[in-house]
Parts: sequence; C-alpha cells; structure tokens
Amino acid sequence: MQSCMALSSLQPRLVHGGFSLPTAVTPRPRQRNVQTTALFSFLKLGSKTATKPKYETVIPETSYAIPAVLLGGAGLTQVTTSNTALAAGLGLLGAFLAVQASRVKFVFDEDALEVLTGKDEEESENAFVGGRNRWSYDSIINWEFWFPSFPILVYFKEDQTRPEGQIHFFPVLFNGKQLFEVMSERFNKPESD
Repeated sequence: MQSCMALSSLQPRLVHGGFSLPTAVTPRPRQRNVQTTALFSFLKLGSKTATKPKYETVIPETSYAIPAVLLGGAGLTQVTTSNTALAAGLGLLGAFLAVQASRVKFVFDEDALEVLTGKDEEESENAFVGGRNRWSYDSIINWEFWFPSFPILVYFKEDQTRPEGQIHFFPVLFNGKQLFEVMSERFNKPESD
C-alpha cells in the first residue's frame, strides 16, 4: 500500500488547466508523430542523403573497327584475288556487324550486365536459350577477352540462365579498352589471366 502511495505522489496533478509535475518526475521529450513526419517528409527535399551506388552505369562506346576491317578485307580480297565468294562473305559479315554495332548496347548497371537493342534501347530476349539478356555480376563464372591488343571476341559463362552454366560469345563492337576495364572491375578475374 505504501508503494502505491509513493507512486501516486509522483503522478502529475491538474493545476489551472495544465499539468504540474512533481520534482521526482522529469518530463519526457516530446515524441513526433511518425505518420505526420512521413506525410510531410516531401517538404524536406535534399535532407535525405542518397546512398551512392556500388557501381555507376557504364555503356561502352560503339566501335566499328571489326566491321571496317571485314569490309576492307572484302574489297582487298576482290581486287587482289578476284575471289568473289570470299569477298562477298567477308563483305556480308562486315555489313551485318556494322548494323549490329549501331543497334546493340552493353549496359553495365549497378547489379548486372544487360544487352539492349534498337534505337530505343529495348530489352532483348535471347534467341537461343530464351529469357532476358540480363545477367547479374555474381552469376558470371568465368570470362575471356580475345585479343586484348585488338579485341575481336568476348566470351563469358554464367549460371543464371542454366544451373550448369551457359556460354555466351559476342563480337567486340564496342571500345575494347572500356569494355575490358568494366568487365575486369565487375566480373571475377578473367580466364586468360
């Protein structure tokens, strides 16, 4: 009973329309209404610090080096050997790769490599194995870059499409140095090292 009286003596008392606190009780700081704070948080523009992404988005520049070499080789083959079939094959391959270079983009975002196509850079579906052409960096098992001094082909194997691994080959239709640097930064160590 005595403890109840001690507690009751510490209770706030109504005095002239307001509360008067005994000296043994310290007032608590006023707590903000969380719902109201969230509702008006849009007024504090810039007060939240955005977390910096792990990686910035990188889209390597387009390069027409391989198509140009193939088209030049086609012309040179026709002039020097008169081998029309070989010249036509090289010319068609060069023209095809030139068109692809203008359409295909590799986008390295914060989480994954994605292949986009067309002027509007639309998501693309993999024609051979199905599914979206987007692979998380963690899914890349190994990769290789042929030939670093004049890059022609890039290979990588990932386990996102199929658990046993899926192999991908792409002609290097981009700035080879940029492509190698971003792949080195975001994928595991290259197979050729």
